[in-house]
Amino acid sequence: MPSPSRPGASRPAMSSELREVYAALLERAPENRIEPDLSRITRVMELMGDPQNSYRSIRIAGTNGKTTTARILERILREAGLRTGRTTSPHLHSPVERIAIDGVPIDEEGFLQAYADVEPFAAIVDAEQSAAGGVRLTYFEYLTAMAFQAFASAPVDVAVVETGLGGTWDATGAVSPDVAVVTPISLDHQDYLGDTIAEIAAEKAGILTADATAIIASQPYQDAADVLRERITELGAEAAVEDQQIGLLSHTPGVGGQMLSFQGIAGRYEEVFLSLLGEHQARNALLAVAAAEALLGDGRTALDGEMLSAALSSVTSPGRAEVVRQAPTVLLDAAHNPAGALTLVETVRENFRFTRTIGLVGILEEKDAEEILEVLEPLLDSVVISQSSSPRAIPADRLADLARDIFEDEDRVLEQANLPDAIQAAVDLAEEGGDQFGGVVVAGSVTLAAEVRDLLGVPEED
Repeated sequence: MPSPSRPGASRPAMSSELREVYAALLERAPENRIEPDLSRITRVMELMGDPQNSYRSIRIAGTNGKTTTARILERILREAGLRTGRTTSPHLHSPVERIAIDGVPIDEEGFLQAYADVEPFAAIVDAEQSAAGGVRLTYFEYLTAMAFQAFASAPVDVAVVETGLGGTWDATGAVSPDVAVVTPISLDHQDYLGDTIAEIAAEKAGILTADATAIIASQPYQDAADVLRERITELGAEAAVEDQQIGLLSHTPGVGGQMLSFQGIAGRYEEVFLSLLGEHQARNALLAVAAAEALLGDGRTALDGEMLSAALSSVTSPGRAEVVRQAPTVLLDAAHNPAGALTLVETVRENFRFTRTIGLVGILEEKDAEEILEVLEPLLDSVVISQSSSPRAIPADRLADLARDIFEDEDRVLEQANLPDAIQAAVDLAEEGGDQFGGVVVAGSVTLAAEVRDLLGVPEED
């Protein structure tokens, strides 16, 4: 395997103008800090003429699986002939990825134009907030306004909108969705969403409305299921719940993906190939199919089989259970919380037969590093501890000390702060002794996954 190149060598660097605009966005309240108030986003959209009301929309919340569900759903709707907008977060390589039209991230010119379109109205809201002792539009609120404006300018028929954090107070609440999807809920972002599953589920349930068909994933915690059920009952909303009205009937791992059969709201779909790995991706596909049925045919008309096959067989989800190299296999996943790490472990065990499994792990400060490592430990023969360039990354030496306590054998833990060297070290360990069937599993944060993709020269949309 060739030595990894320097970060950024595989794709053009951001232009100076885009860097300047992105820096201006970052100066606002950061993405991982929320201001629980919809007044700012509501006001700026009102000043702009509420462009988000010019197209239909689907809103997605949950702890894990949101981005992939959004990508699968958008791909189905596009195959059905609709012009689509998609906004997801966080991005892997460039902020332009957060706003996609017809499945393709907008170019730099489009991103800069969206920023300029929002700018005069943001200035009004910022001034109003300052006069009232409030805060400026946050980073995520501004980006959300940009996405909604870009979709209206395209124009799109439907927008697939992933929440940023929570649901009730998330800036994406400016839309009035036709369909609301809730993926599995677990512990994450407790500093902002609550300390218990019930509290977090209540925040996520904020995306549900009386007028939107609810598509609900099977929940790993009963408290979350109870909160969602009570909210749906209170609203009197139509709902399709996994393992009740909809369900995954079978999934068979195969080369480059898996074969699925599932029951949707309006139809049963047999032997459909999905070009993604893992049972969790099969369940994400189920949610996407049900949401598409709800939008396209009010849940009464089954999707065309050929159209669905074409969509699912060609969907991609960069950074999510993604094989980015062979010989040895390098699999990477954002896996930035314990639930995500557990899903990754299950995916590796189901789809790969590595004789040696080497981890490459880097985690951000606000995450539960100890539990993530505890989940990964039984899977890994050895682990290389590193760090991404994010200022929020846990320093490799500190994370390595924690890993040594958990792995209980210092020989199983290698510390390498320099990421290119860490990749090479993991590859060397996987190939130790001439082993041709070892594998490397990269996990712990979105930023780590992005930088490993970059170093290995993987295209943004591989």
